Amino acid sequence: MTDAAPDDKDDLAEGTLMSHLVELRSRLFKVFGSVFAIFVILLPFAQKIFDFAAEPLISVVPGGQLIALSPVSPLTATIMLSFYIALFAAMPVILYQAWAFVAPGLYRKEKHFAFPLLATSIVLFYAGVAFAYFVVFPLIFGFVSSFTPDKVEYQPDMAEYVSFIMMVVLVFGLAFETPVATVLTVWTGLTTPEKLGKARPYVFLGAFVIGMLLTPPDVISQTMLAIPVYILYELGILMSRVFKSGDK
Repeated sequence: MTDAAPDDKDDLAEGTLMSHLVELRSRLFKVFGSVFAIFVILLPFAQKIFDFAAEPLISVVPGGQLIALSPVSPLTATIMLSFYIALFAAMPVILYQAWAFVAPGLYRKEKHFAFPLLATSIVLFYAGVAFAYFVVFPLIFGFVSSFTPDKVEYQPDMAEYVSFIMMVVLVFGLAFETPVATVLTVWTGLTTPEKLGKARPYVFLGAFVIGMLLTPPDVISQTMLAIPVYILYELGILMSRVFKSGDK
């Protein structure tokens, strides 16, 4: 009997690992399937999507026209933009599948807090995207265009523009997840709300350093990232205190 016990444990561990891998494959299939489905739906509207995404820049470009430096830029730029939009649109599905994969390993009390955090992370991500498009982009492009010399025709390349705005949108979307990240550090026991409060001066300085590293080299975008990150950090401290009080 003692000789059979290790074999039983090995079989159990192998079966558990295989079941997790099968479930992970199923979750990933749903994620890729949702992104692909949204992408296919958006393809017929690719030009309109590009027109909408380019509006903050077109509004300050003389003549309201961008240029295509590559012969295939009109195709690649619009398709890539549609793919990025599909990826962002599928974010609720992506985050839910991630939560559903780890949820069976959580206690009931942990599940009670995990789902509100999931919903909050989705809302904050889209809030960051909207903030970048409606607030940051007009300020950045207006600021940059004001420095264009009179003898220079300011007409950015459409492919470069898509790469630029998707990078900035992703940065702001992730930066707005600061409250969720703050709560998770408290949840895992890495820190406490009290310690987070004492770290305010360092976080304030770090927010501007992050803004300098992750945004274009202009003071507007750096400040527009650093200030919301710090405000959201304060929100995260409040949320972590609520979490700690509800965990008692």
